[in-house]
Amino acid sequence: MDTPLVTHLEESALEKSTIRKVAFRVVPFVALMFFINYLDRTAVGFAAPNGMNTDLGLTAAQFGFASGVFFIGYILLEVPSNVALVRFGARRWLARIMVSWGIVATLFTWVQNFEQLTVLRFLLGVAEAGFFPGAILFLSLWVPSKHRSKILALFYIAQPLTSVIGAPLAGVLLQTHGVFGLEGWRFMYLVVAIPAIVVGIIAWFYLTSPKDAKWLTGPEREWLLTSLDDENIAKEKAEAAKAKAGAKKASTFSALKMGRVWMLAFIYFGFIYGLYALAFFLPTIIDGFQATAGVKFDFIQKGLITAIPYLPAAFVLYFWSRDATRRGVKTWHIAIPALVGGVSIPIALLAGSPIATIAIITVTACAIFAALPNFWTVPTQFLTGVAAAAGIALINTIGNLAGFSAPFITGWVHDWTGSYIVPMFIVGGFMLLSALLMVLLARSGRVQASGLVNQPDLAAQLH
Repeated sequence: MDTPLVTHLEESALEKSTIRKVAFRVVPFVALMFFINYLDRTAVGFAAPNGMNTDLGLTAAQFGFASGVFFIGYILLEVPSNVALVRFGARRWLARIMVSWGIVATLFTWVQNFEQLTVLRFLLGVAEAGFFPGAILFLSLWVPSKHRSKILALFYIAQPLTSVIGAPLAGVLLQTHGVFGLEGWRFMYLVVAIPAIVVGIIAWFYLTSPKDAKWLTGPEREWLLTSLDDENIAKEKAEAAKAKAGAKKASTFSALKMGRVWMLAFIYFGFIYGLYALAFFLPTIIDGFQATAGVKFDFIQKGLITAIPYLPAAFVLYFWSRDATRRGVKTWHIAIPALVGGVSIPIALLAGSPIATIAIITVTACAIFAALPNFWTVPTQFLTGVAAAAGIALINTIGNLAGFSAPFITGWVHDWTGSYIVPMFIVGGFMLLSALLMVLLARSGRVQASGLVNQPDLAAQLH
């Protein structure tokens, strides 16, 4: 056996062992942080139909506004927070974010009216600002691009699993009236807030960078750092070539002006609109089954029904992203789920029975979660350093405008029309727009239709 072949086989084994260790040592902890993050921000959806709306005297529009105002605070500090993450380091900044939002989240235990709920939701957004794009950026700094889809998929599984585990957990907590003299929904807020503070403190000591990862062997660490450096050098060369041709080097402000960054932001908007319309209003829609179908659910049954769409979504997310890793992320890995979600969600409420409605909503959830991890492999293919932080933060910021508009518009249109049918058609429309924009982006030459990642000169191609 000749030496080049031996070297290749050794390098392949080294690559596999390194990525496997990253997948087991880094991703689960960051996914746990994401799990707690998503549970804290969506806990209001579980509380609403189970005592909070009645106790605080909220209309559907008021609940929608209070749910969505979270994203105003989040958006205001999103880009500055992610730039600060690059300056201060992921370990310090992500830990600070978690402890901050945990402190604010505990205050929901004692909220008394719509005004206080609105203020606390706004402050929770301020405290959480930068966490999600910071986590995406942090993970992208740990793995070369060809493994990024797989790693982000493992990370993103935490989001549907939050509902799979969190919804029944919320159901149990909602039944615990009288603990510490609190109503069930108040006790739920307290219990889901405390882990953010605890895990945030642990993150300060646990998170590290590849060069400081003592659990990697010397050769593994050298392979990882070399691979990441080679990618950065390739991107810098592409930037230098563009600069030589008269283009400016990517920076914070240039990233914020890139047409492809804004196009990706609008695509992401449609996915997030669908995601949070479901997250905040699915428990309320399920609660409405009791009147329309003449059935009665207890708190745990409501939680279990809420969890139904998200367990298949976790499996679809994993296998869809696994296919994307094998083939290289293609345009259709993002556009097809957007199309399926856009078509399925409006007809869910026209299905005629609770079982059919939940079945169709399950298809929608699978579509949304199939697209999201693959979508996030795209920005890091042509952005590095502070430009990557700013670009990812901008995409997440524009996307999270949907986090405000989706619950508010859904609640307002429900109050206006008396049902959730029209609001769900609006959700479907935004997701169909995302599918269309993804195809147009590919055909325009900004993202090659033949594949988005794993191409050696992608930064040069994405002009």
